[in-house]
Amino acid sequence: MIIAGLQKLSLVDYPGAICSVVFTQGCNFRCGYCQNPDLIPPKTKVDHPEEEVLSFLAGRGNMIEGLVITGGEPTIHKDLPDFIKKVKDIGLKVKLDTNGAEPDLIERLLKEEAIDYIALDIKTALSRYSLVTDMRDALDRVSRTIRLIMLACVPYEFRTTCVPGVVDVGDLDEISKLVKGADKYCLQQFRAAITLDKKFQTIKPYTPAELKKFQETISQYVQRVPIRGV
Repeated sequence: MIIAGLQKLSLVDYPGAICSVVFTQGCNFRCGYCQNPDLIPPKTKVDHPEEEVLSFLAGRGNMIEGLVITGGEPTIHKDLPDFIKKVKDIGLKVKLDTNGAEPDLIERLLKEEAIDYIALDIKTALSRYSLVTDMRDALDRVSRTIRLIMLACVPYEFRTTCVPGVVDVGDLDEISKLVKGADKYCLQQFRAAITLDKKFQTIKPYTPAELKKFQETISQYVQRVPIRGV
């Protein structure tokens, strides 16, 4: 697996656990507002060899409880299940961050009880996914992943980065109806400092008051709706 980054310690990326974070290289979406644009293109150079990462994790077993695998998009790597197994053999819990575009792999991981927490980024209303990807069947793929997650016996969260022009209250109302009954849906503040498409660097983020209104909309359908980054 191509690992482009390693954060040795995090207190915020895995709810309820002290963790490390690995960032995989490559993504099958091209969200213009992406905060990690360097991780989008595929590459063959490995910045952090898998063996070195696993050795580091094994040596930190008394300090961390879990590993977050994020990206880029981890599920484009077909050897992801093998890497997760090695992490689990060390004795760590695994949280997976995903855009939901690879439901077959996610279904396999859920069936094998390979992951302990999953976070799905829902970019906008599914009918508007052409704003973030040219993948023709993205709507079907993400819809299936949502259903898989809601039926699984694994802690999870849905989350949306609230980017003006990409997400509005109507989009969030549509999404929240789709995930009605979900345990947790996180709203994340958009930050314009670093983006794949530089035009997003000129966009003014939603105000805290506007995010609060979004929260009220989603709370009609979802139990917990935290706001992050404000």
